[in-house]
Amino acid sequence: MGYLNGLLFGLYPYLAGSVFLIGSLLRFDHGQYTWKTGSSQLLSKRQLRLGSNLFHIGILVIFFGHLVGLLTPHWVYAPFISAGAKQVVAIIVGGIAGVMCLAGGAILLHRRLTNPRVRASSRTADNLILALFVVQVTLGLLTIIPALGHLDGGVMLMLGSWAQSVVYFQGDAAAHLQGVGWIYKLHILVGLTIVLIFPFTRLVHVWSVPLGYFGRRYQIVRRRG
Repeated sequence: MGYLNGLLFGLYPYLAGSVFLIGSLLRFDHGQYTWKTGSSQLLSKRQLRLGSNLFHIGILVIFFGHLVGLLTPHWVYAPFISAGAKQVVAIIVGGIAGVMCLAGGAILLHRRLTNPRVRASSRTADNLILALFVVQVTLGLLTIIPALGHLDGGVMLMLGSWAQSVVYFQGDAAAHLQGVGWIYKLHILVGLTIVLIFPFTRLVHVWSVPLGYFGRRYQIVRRRG
């Protein structure tokens, strides 16, 4: 059991991360024409606006919440907020964002599976990644149930220690998850799997977020005479 724990939570994160980075680079270099969102807006706008807005707002809040919450060492925020209080904030904010993301993802997945025009233009990878997101967010919401039973923030600190050990190459990361419940571990494994298949899906368009737009010079647009 210890060997499996080390394999899944000590080695698998680096495998997923390596494929994520190298695969994205190779696809950008060799598959420029596939580097796109593959939007189906022109085929059908029905349910798209509501589902897309809910999904993207929810996923952005969840992503940055996990990024800051897991990778910030405890000593950084300890003088300002306790681990228990931080966990309560995470439950409330993460719960709201999770419900939004789940609702939006379910709408988008239903649209892709039931709309004939959208279904005909969808690749298997499109449906798979969307379904994985729905499963992942569902698992994330389910972790709230056991989290309510230990509001001292102990498990949250263990998860943070694992994430920091992986990202900062501290070694023996899997040891931090020895006493963590299976629902948390399953949530982590699905998340790592999403990272693993990232380069082979439409998610690569995330790399092309137009940050330069905010710093560009003003453009003057005139009407035709």
